[in-house]
Amino acid sequence: MSLKTHWEHIYQVKAPTQVSWYQEHSLQSLQFIRQTGMPKTGSIIDVGGGSSTLVDDLLTNGYQQISILDISAAALEVAKQRLGAHANDVTWLEADILHIRLPHHEYDLWHDRAVFHFLTQQDDRRHYVNLVKEAVKPGGHVIVATFASDGPERCSGLQVSRYEPESLHQEFGDSFVLLDSTKEIHHTPFGTEQKFLYCYCRKA
Repeated sequence: MSLKTHWEHIYQVKAPTQVSWYQEHSLQSLQFIRQTGMPKTGSIIDVGGGSSTLVDDLLTNGYQQISILDISAAALEVAKQRLGAHANDVTWLEADILHIRLPHHEYDLWHDRAVFHFLTQQDDRRHYVNLVKEAVKPGGHVIVATFASDGPERCSGLQVSRYEPESLHQEFGDSFVLLDSTKEIHHTPFGTEQKFLYCYCRKA
């Protein structure tokens, strides 16, 4: 089964509010985004945003240039249907993060909650980081959330990599300055806990 088929199947058989990563509001992500101090006219890309409600809150808070990238067409369709006419205010990108070319220095902010930790191969992680370097403007902001070192070892049937702030920053290297980090206990819709790590960096 291809990776795309895997994720399409998940979104086709589970309700949007029943996937383990569902949050009614992405409060920690929103806190870091506000912390950047970026203008509401800045360009944001949410990698793996899919059906996430982060886009709803970004629009409500006045952010004007939002792109949502996800491998699953079904996940993107969930968000489009939920937003209704406001979906026209968003750029939707259906693609695998490892097989897309993004515009040079296009984005002021890169956000990723729970994509990077699925990259268990070093070459894939290196490719991802190079894409961030290409797509994010100099001085731009990068917010990445993964499972913490004491978080789950697998998610949705796939193995993941787990991190501490230092090890996650090491993956990105000296081109990024680690400004802040925090851990979060995420309560899944079915009553379990997942320990997440959030890191906020600025591109040097």
